[in-house]
Formats: sequence, structure tokens, C-alpha cells
Amino acid sequence: MTTDRKRLLAAPPPASNSPPAASSGAGSTSVPPQSQQPKPTSVPPQSVPPQSVPPQSLPPNSLPGPQLPPLLARLNETAVAFVEHLGQFGRMTWGALKSMFERPLEIRSTLYQMEALGVRSAAIASVTALFVGMVMAVQFAIGLQKFGGMEYTGRIIGLSFSRELAPTLTAVIVGGRIGAGIAAEVGSMAVTEQIDAIRALGASPVKKLVLPRLLASVVVMPVLGAFALVLGFGGAMLVCATEFGIPAGFFLRTALGSVTFMDYFSGMYKTPFFGAIIALVGCHFGLITRGGTEGVGHATTRTVVVTSIAILIADFFLTKMSILLFPTR
Repeated sequence: MTTDRKRLLAAPPPASNSPPAASSGAGSTSVPPQSQQPKPTSVPPQSVPPQSVPPQSLPPNSLPGPQLPPLLARLNETAVAFVEHLGQFGRMTWGALKSMFERPLEIRSTLYQMEALGVRSAAIASVTALFVGMVMAVQFAIGLQKFGGMEYTGRIIGLSFSRELAPTLTAVIVGGRIGAGIAAEVGSMAVTEQIDAIRALGASPVKKLVLPRLLASVVVMPVLGAFALVLGFGGAMLVCATEFGIPAGFFLRTALGSVTFMDYFSGMYKTPFFGAIIALVGCHFGLITRGGTEGVGHATTRTVVVTSIAILIADFFLTKMSILLFPTR
């Protein structure tokens, strides 16, 4: 009995799962396990439901706009770019017209541009008019020969050249050369910051660059049109005399007898408008050129395309106006 009691006293006390009692100055009191605060449990993020914000509570600028189909988006960008080009073109045209009455007058620069745009374009205008007249003579003579009306060849060629071919064809051919030269020259000045230097010196690039080219083109295009008309007549008369046995005097009398001054004027009055279109389009694309030499190449190409299309569109409306103002007999 005594031995069992000694074993019980010598045995270690049983381990307790309860935390140690908090001690104070008066003594130690044990805190029951129920009084301890439970540890906060973390909730995984996916278990928290997202709070949806109604669209009415978002600011207007943060709302996504409707997405357009690719084709409509492309058309929208093209329309916006076209309107921007029209605005820049109109502002430049108005500035050129206003600077026409401002001093100093750019007479020396205008004369230089007349020589560069007009005299140097005479060769291409001559070759074009001469061979177009020869081709027309062959086509009309062969076509009228089937019906026994070869004597009308001079009249048809005279009317078609006077009213349409001489001014329009010359403007399209020469306009590509003049417009490309203007766009390349002004575009090179734009990419090398020479236009910015003109503005920094207090001068107007429109008056220094656009106005002389505009005046020169308006003046030289009627001269080139009349020159092309004479050479076209000459080429057609030469082919008719050598290939189809039509005397040159008879061809010239019939051609001049069917062409009146109104026919000549209804064709030649278009040429100043064509010259203005060529100069303004070339200057516009030259002034907005960016991107170095590659940008100059793009500006030149766009100038040739836009100039040709604009001349043909303007020719339609000017022809309708000439019919209303100068009716034929």
C-alpha cells in the first residue's frame, strides 16, 4: 500500500490542453477555454460575390462606345480624313486669295514659276496634242469612210478639239507633271523644316509658296491649251492629207468653218480653273508632307491621282455650265 502511494506521488502530472493561467499580483486565476476569442478565418476571394455597379452610376466618358464593323469603321475614318483635307484645302485657298492683295507682290517668284511650270511643260503638251490629233484623224476618217462622209472629218475634229480635248487632255497630262513637281518641291521644304523657318521669320508660307504657283498655273494653262489646239489641228491635217487624200486646205476650211468663237471660248475658259486645281492640290499635299523622303513620295503620288480626278470632275460641271452660258447653234 505504501509502495503504490509513493508511485502515484512520483508520477508526473497529466498534461493539460488548457492554456496557462494568467498571473496577477494577487495570485493566479485560470481562464476557461470558452472565454478565448476564436481566430478569424480567411474567406477565399472567389467566395465573395462581386458587386455589380449599375451603368447609371458610371461617368459618361467611361462608358464604352458601340463597336462599328471593320468596313464601316474604315469608311468612317476615310470620311473624317476627307473632311479634314477639305478644311485644310479651303483655309489654304482663302489665305492665297487674301494674300493676293497684300504687299509686297511676289512678281519675281511668279515669273520664275511661269517659266518652270509653263515653258518646261510645252514639250509634253506638244507631243500629246500632236499624236492625239493624228490618232483622231485616223479613227474618224476610217469610220466616216464606210458611210461616204470623209469630208466631215475636219469638222468633227475641229469641234471635239476646241470644246473638249485640247483643254481637258492638256490639263490632265500637264497637270500630272506640274502637280507632281509642286508637291515634291514644297514637300521637301516641309520635311526639312524650311516652311517652319519661313513662319519663324514672320512671313506667310501661303504667300511665299502657294500664291506664285497659283498665279503662274492660272496664266500658263490657257496658253498651253491654245498651243495644244493648234498642234492637234496640224497633226490631224497632216494625216488626212497623206493617208486619206483629203487636201490640207479643204480640211482647214471645213474645220474652221464649223468652229465658232463660242466653241473655242467654251473650251478655253476651263483652263484657268484647271490651272488653279493643279496648283492648289500640289501645294496642299506638299504643305502637309511628313515622314522624310518616303512622305515626299507619297505626297507626289497622291497629288497626281487627286489632280487627274479633280480635273475630270470639274470638267463635267464646267461643261454643263458652258452649255447653259454658250449654247450651240
